[in-house]
Amino acid sequence: MPGHKFSSAAPQTFTVERLSAEGCGVARIEGKAVFIEGALPGEQVSARYVRGQRRYDEAQLIEVLSPSPARVTPPCPHFSHCGGCALQHLAPDAQIQAKAQIMREQLAHIGGLAPAQHLPPITTAHTLGYRRKARLSVKYVAPKGGVLVGFRERRGHYLADLQHCPILHPRVGERLNVLKDRLTTLKKRDRIPQIELAVGDDDRPALIFRTLDVLGEADRETLIALGKDCAMDIWLQPKGPDSAAPLWPTEDAGLYYAHPEFAVTVRFTPLDFIQVNAAVNRLMVAQAIALLALEPHHKVLDLYCGLGNFTLPLARHSAEVVGVEGEASMVERARANAQANGIHNVRYYTADLSQAQADAPWSGERFDRVLLDPPRAGAAAILANIAATQAERIVYVSCNPATLARDAAQLVTQHGYHLEAAGAIDMFPHTAHAESIAVFSR
Repeated sequence: MPGHKFSSAAPQTFTVERLSAEGCGVARIEGKAVFIEGALPGEQVSARYVRGQRRYDEAQLIEVLSPSPARVTPPCPHFSHCGGCALQHLAPDAQIQAKAQIMREQLAHIGGLAPAQHLPPITTAHTLGYRRKARLSVKYVAPKGGVLVGFRERRGHYLADLQHCPILHPRVGERLNVLKDRLTTLKKRDRIPQIELAVGDDDRPALIFRTLDVLGEADRETLIALGKDCAMDIWLQPKGPDSAAPLWPTEDAGLYYAHPEFAVTVRFTPLDFIQVNAAVNRLMVAQAIALLALEPHHKVLDLYCGLGNFTLPLARHSAEVVGVEGEASMVERARANAQANGIHNVRYYTADLSQAQADAPWSGERFDRVLLDPPRAGAAAILANIAATQAERIVYVSCNPATLARDAAQLVTQHGYHLEAAGAIDMFPHTAHAESIAVFSR
């Protein structure tokens, strides 16, 4: 059936119904979905078919015939070709509403569920300069005149030629040209494939340069000078993550972020996982704790606890918290964070939560509340462990609506929980990443 569509390059008119999980406009022709990058819900657009799949087709946007009232001018001049963002042409309030709709659709289609209550989105007015954690690609491209730093192009595998990035923390996003110029002068400029960025609450960036060869003294001095001139900490990583070490200053000054509402400070290293959006993270933690409805006598299980982002605030409002994390090094730093904050009612365990934990020392304990913040793969392997705690309430923080929906269905149909409420989290404005929070009760 689709053969005739691709035999002609003639544009066709489409009416866009909704956004896909990847941020494309979705239209339907003869019952088949057509994905159109750059199109928005409610718009009529002219587009040309470019690729056919069994379940859907793809079309290239040519012209917006009837624009959405939510269409805006992208704040970044690189938006049309940089793959770092997908939704800058959509007003921020409409972005988060679209993500909330995607979450509801996934809950309905995958999980067969609808929450009893739709929570207001967790969002802030500041949608630029928020990204304090990122991995930037680096590539020496002689025809471009030097080194490129940034994200991959929207279509293809080449690196976008960025002059600045309004999404990154401004201490880095506004200095991409400085980074490019300094890296271009290195003798081993073609042996640095990526930079890991991390910024704490003091707004001082730490940059980890992944190197494929050991840098010579002249190159090291160039990077030290970059750190001094731009007030950045410079690290080198010649091999795996464990090889990362500070170049300048020679001692790790230490990164941190705070939860002032809970009198908690979390210290981290540049390679540790933290939430990328500091302001939204503070709101998210406060919302999660409110949804758990904690009492001073409660015992709480925090799964995928990381450095203690939720564990430490939870400990301020409960009798005891048990945190479980897969990376031993993170657990060590979580314990150090608890001690530094004077919090003594927490226990931490290391466990691979992608596997069932029937024999884990904490798995046989009773808990009043459970909080989990799993990776994109979700938490299917340990849902039975969670149910066995007999917790009255569960708060699930998700970075993937599809796996949230899958796991929610299991909690409801197999383990006797009720999906009480769910809402979207605006952790990644201007991108297609959709985070959400859901609460379950017995």
